[in-house]
Amino acid sequence: MKKVAICLFALLAGTSFAMAGDAGCDSFKWPVTREQALFPAAPAAQSGATLAVGQAVDFSLAAVDVVSFEVPPQRAPAAGTFGATASVTVPPEGELQFSLSDEAWIDIVQDGHAVKSAGFSGVKTCPGIRKSVRFKLSAGPATVQLSGAKTPDLKVAVLTPE
Repeated sequence: MKKVAICLFALLAGTSFAMAGDAGCDSFKWPVTREQALFPAAPAAQSGATLAVGQAVDFSLAAVDVVSFEVPPQRAPAAGTFGATASVTVPPEGELQFSLSDEAWIDIVQDGHAVKSAGFSGVKTCPGIRKSVRFKLSAGPATVQLSGAKTPDLKVAVLTPE
């Protein structure tokens, strides 16, 4: 009987823990289920990569002091952090959502200027996804600037908002 009680307790504790993890991801202002599906199989990418809407990449970041940013990051990165740049073609609809697996700053640059974000959602309790930022952009080319990451790898998904 004691074994049954211990097994039942362990099962309930595991279920509660899993539900708490899911609840953390549900705390975002918008769904992040697409990112959860994309991140595990995200292909490797280096600074300078071209990003595709509807996909994710796993960046190998460089020391932020060697990254050549088009414009200075809106938030100055701390010494010893990491960053990267990438290009993306904005579709005619113009709104994109960038989701990051960990803490980092993201700027989107068009026509030589950083574009202010249109929306932000960050959660520290969602495994594998830290923040999601939306930008209203003009159709055409844009530069993605990542900076201030504390680790040398970062997954990034580029999606159209749901």
